[in-house]
Amino acid sequence: MPRPRVHDLDALLDVAERLAASSSEVTVRGLAAAAGVPNGTIYHAFGSLSALLARVWLRAATAFLDLQTSLVDQAASPVEAVVAAADAPAAFAAVRPDGARMLLEVRGDRLFGPELPDELADALHAVDKRLVALLVRLARQLWDRGDGLAVDVITTCVVDLPTAFFRRDITDPLVRARLAAAVRAVLTVPPREKDRP
Repeated sequence: MPRPRVHDLDALLDVAERLAASSSEVTVRGLAAAAGVPNGTIYHAFGSLSALLARVWLRAATAFLDLQTSLVDQAASPVEAVVAAADAPAAFAAVRPDGARMLLEVRGDRLFGPELPDELADALHAVDKRLVALLVRLARQLWDRGDGLAVDVITTCVVDLPTAFFRRDITDPLVRARLAAAVRAVLTVPPREKDRP
């Protein structure tokens, strides 16, 4: 008969998220001390530190994409949908600051490395596919195109600009307003036409 679980694993993931947001170097010893659990709890529950950190990333990325998709769904126009998608990191930071900071400042593969169980690797790949599907959806709503040239413009608006703007201050309303203005400006220049075969 297995021993009953004594520690709250969600609380452990919360502590790991906080540590990952403040430093990309998370160790078993540091996490165990911060969470007030024995080192063995981490290995017993997750198998490895990499697997635990991948779960932390996956949990935050899924919650972020859920919020981002919801904001896009509520937008009044295709342009405002892109603006809402770009502003999603700030909206996410309002409810989950550590998760937002981690996603914005720490590359996932640097946090948990390439060696992961297939189940986690597949789940992370599915999150990437969800993001790409959202980018394609936005491009189609704006220009009735889902090709790479159109998606590149949306990526500039939804990934590149927020990363650049929000690294300074994700909570400043002026930064959010400037980002929205920059996104609207980028969208005034349509994507390059596809080359004809």
